[in-house]
Amino acid sequence: MRIINGIKQGRALLTRGPGYDASVPEAVQKRTDDIFGESLSAEDAVRRILSDVRQNGDTSVRDYARRIDSVELVELEVPKEAWAAALKDIPQHVTDALNIAAERIRAFSRASMPKGWRDAATGLGETLVPLERVGLYVPGGTAAYPSTVLMDAIPAQEAGVSEIILCTPAPEPVTLAAAHIAGVDRLFQIGGAQAIGAMAYGTESVPRVDKICGPGNIFVAIAKREVYGQVDIDGLYGPTETVVVADDTADPVLCAADLLAQAEHDVMASPVLLTTSQTLAQQVNAEIEAQLAQMDRMDIASQAVERQGMIVVIDTLDEAVELTNAYAPEHVCLLVRDPESLVGKIRHAGGIFLGEFSPEVIGDYVAGPSHTMPTGGTARFGSYLGVHQFLRRVPVVGLSAETFRKVGPAAAALGRAEGLTGHATAVDLRLEGQAGKFDDGRGG
Repeated sequence: MRIINGIKQGRALLTRGPGYDASVPEAVQKRTDDIFGESLSAEDAVRRILSDVRQNGDTSVRDYARRIDSVELVELEVPKEAWAAALKDIPQHVTDALNIAAERIRAFSRASMPKGWRDAATGLGETLVPLERVGLYVPGGTAAYPSTVLMDAIPAQEAGVSEIILCTPAPEPVTLAAAHIAGVDRLFQIGGAQAIGAMAYGTESVPRVDKICGPGNIFVAIAKREVYGQVDIDGLYGPTETVVVADDTADPVLCAADLLAQAEHDVMASPVLLTTSQTLAQQVNAEIEAQLAQMDRMDIASQAVERQGMIVVIDTLDEAVELTNAYAPEHVCLLVRDPESLVGKIRHAGGIFLGEFSPEVIGDYVAGPSHTMPTGGTARFGSYLGVHQFLRRVPVVGLSAETFRKVGPAAAALGRAEGLTGHATAVDLRLEGQAGKFDDGRGG
């Protein structure tokens, strides 16, 4: 990877605003042009797909599956019997691993569940209401992602969502098995923007949902942005990104392994090392070259390393924190002498991983928090996909008569100041000539 020296250069390369690049590689653009018979941007292609799905439902879903994925979909829904059969067919050690992951995700979700509250003295409170039906998208293509099924479905289930719909293209048996373990209600073998449209608008087969969650490619991200307002969304996710912060105590072998573990996801993945040690920087670079040669997905990982990878050598860990906050990455891995000392300083990150025994790959599978985390700098305002994403917070107001008498005049005054005399009158009618109602014994 290229080595950058000094915080000034590092800041120039890593400072960014939140957002994602909607441009696509030349090969993808050519494929898009071939599918539609004309040159369309990614945004225009997605809008075309969404419009067709909204108007024609299942017919358009099948049409785009044929045109884009060369798949003839007779039945859009995969029956639950197939999930159960898949669970029996996959190797036992994989089943065990899925169950271990599911157990830890459930435990974390339960521990992080917020609670409603009521205060009789003020007459105020808040109740938490689970969403009724959510749609989850799990990508397919170059790899199967049963872990994403668990990471996205279990928090929804633990939050109390009534019905969980899952869309994923050409699901592998292990993905079906994960849906069974996670408690998904219905599963549709649909991918891409057409899956987002089907869940947002509803079709003859796919029910309309209240919120769509989960990662996907650029077409999925654009589709989620386009349907927001018809449904809620959890966020817009781009390629994975990891910042490893390391000092002179870090093991270069582990630093390289952690960077490459993310680089193998996608040619657009961003592996970044921030270190106070020039020696470590050189050692990690050598290790990356050595380990790349042993990887099954060497071609993908090497492109990510070459295109987006970088090592920034800075003077202090405080400078590393400054660059991390400027970049606002999905993952931050702290391979330093005292990782706890940096946790409170990192303000912008999807997830923080402490020390060599908490690598991000554990977060991908079995740590407990969902691995669906904000990317593209959206960690400045976004959060991971947890139970909070599946709950609505509803305030409850139940004032006593005495409290109303105290605050009512202020409400009436503000109503008149805004020119809304009807608001003021609704308060005045309760304040004037109804004094007896205040003697109800409820107190303040």
